[in-house]
Amino acid sequence: MGRLDERVAVVTGGGRGIGRAIALELARDGAVVVVSSRTREQLEAVVGELEGVGSAGLAVVADALDREEAKAPVREAFGVFGRVDVLVNNVGGGAPLRGSQDPFTHDDDVFEANLALNLTSAYWTTREALPLMREAGFGRIINIGSGFSKRSGGALAYTCAKHGLIGLTRALAHDTAGYGITVNCLCPGWTNTALVDWEGMGRALGISAAEAHALRAGENLQDRVLEPEELGPMASLLAAPESAGITGQVISVDGGYKV
Repeated sequence: MGRLDERVAVVTGGGRGIGRAIALELARDGAVVVVSSRTREQLEAVVGELEGVGSAGLAVVADALDREEAKAPVREAFGVFGRVDVLVNNVGGGAPLRGSQDPFTHDDDVFEANLALNLTSAYWTTREALPLMREAGFGRIINIGSGFSKRSGGALAYTCAKHGLIGLTRALAHDTAGYGITVNCLCPGWTNTALVDWEGMGRALGISAAEAHALRAGENLQDRVLEPEELGPMASLLAAPESAGITGQVISVDGGYKV
């Protein structure tokens, strides 16, 4: 018996990296997991892994920058499985729109696209899930933040959006506490995922990729870059029934990033 048996979880951005790792951890604890992203091949590979650990899985191709598509994973989860108990808002990163991100010459459309990807999309997906959770008297919402959710230093729009996720988390936790719903923000630090371009970072800093990796590793107390799988156990705890007393919290799994 797993602590998430008979629960249905939706993980956005679930085709790779942290989303994939969290989806697999939830499945190992018994959840049925619906994963979404823009890339069907990645999603189908993850569904195969979910089935390999004994869970049912469902792939939903969706563009988080489109309001209706951002809601689709929740709608399809409910349509197929009849419930949505857990929502992990993991989608994020850099929006595909290109343009200046220098604060003195910042492209307005690029700024808004990055806000939509890293903040507004989480609202859209959550908005679809909340009535279902209220009706069931149970819900777990986990927003995936960043080391830049609490600090400066990232790209302007990304940092603003990730700070905004903390506000969204706390406001939702306040407004939904009476309905058996908890809302928390889980923040990774530097983590080995495809979103981190060590070569590009090195070029921007005038150093090698290996030196860039070592530089970022040195920003936490453990002097290392974490693996996506290290986020899974905390996400699973926050998704579980026994975490009912944890809400409105910002929790880091980051090796002690800039403590």
